[in-house]
Amino acid sequence: MNGLMAVDSVEVRVLVDNLTDNLSTVPSFVETEVAAIERRRRGMWIMGGKCLCCAAHGLACLVTIHHGGVTRTILFDTGPEDRVLEQNVARLGVELGRVEAIVLSHGHWDHCGAMLCALQLIRDRNGGNPVACYVHPDMFGKRALKRQDGSLRLMEDVASLEELASFGAATVNTREPQLLLEGSAYVSGEIRRVTAFERGFPGQYRQSTDGSEWVQDELMMDERFLAVNVAGKGLVIFSACSHAGVINVLTHAKSSLPGVPLHAVVGGLHLVGQNERIIPATVEALASFDLVTIAAGHCTGWRAMNALANAFGDSKIVPLSVGKRISF
Repeated sequence: MNGLMAVDSVEVRVLVDNLTDNLSTVPSFVETEVAAIERRRRGMWIMGGKCLCCAAHGLACLVTIHHGGVTRTILFDTGPEDRVLEQNVARLGVELGRVEAIVLSHGHWDHCGAMLCALQLIRDRNGGNPVACYVHPDMFGKRALKRQDGSLRLMEDVASLEELASFGAATVNTREPQLLLEGSAYVSGEIRRVTAFERGFPGQYRQSTDGSEWVQDELMMDERFLAVNVAGKGLVIFSACSHAGVINVLTHAKSSLPGVPLHAVVGGLHLVGQNERIIPATVEALASFDLVTIAAGHCTGWRAMNALANAFGDSKIVPLSVGKRISF
């Protein structure tokens, strides 16, 4: 898409992730949760459980874009529930009033469960102004996972368009790609499926529109990614769960934004459960993109993280954890 500007820099603050890790060493472009708290309190604090963040199954990232002295802020997903988001925002000292847009990557509770809370927190701090929210029309159907015995495990519903509006969301509800914040970021359209081995989310079903039956929904076409183009580096791709398959995600990003190199991918790679079988193929295919940074977490899984670390080493792999800030 023409019009995506090259910005000076972008940083991502992990507000919610499955992992907390304050002990591992990090590269120079990464700040840990403890370093963030220490900087905020200017070193005058005593470490203890009442000051640290909480890990939870889900993902929420604060994406801050800098260009020409102007700062733009996007909230990419909100995590699974209110308490975790509120606690982590407060303990990290994050100023949510600066958020100009929310991008929901797809319709799963672990990425959208705290959406109404996020809107409330933002609007409490921005003077009550509406917040642009980018959603896909297929996010809002009822979903479930099929168990081995054939029964269904229901998933929590995503907040409806009416609920979002009542909390001050100005929704952009479309399947088409979008530029946002005056061309400083890009939200993809539906991700094309081109690989032979990435088959989506095995075992997922959705309720038909009339509610009469459950139909297979493994492709999850409502999933989209966020992209920022950093001058002198290239595209930083935020892929919250990569249900489409991270290779499909990166391939789609490359074809949608031609002429701009891929620099990094940030988010969950969903190489768990039945998708553990595609770890070798995924790792092999990732090498062809020659990414500078693979910042993986959330639903990536320990087996995939181990395989990625063995293949690419510390120079490329940056595991996500709560409170980290990664600068590009």
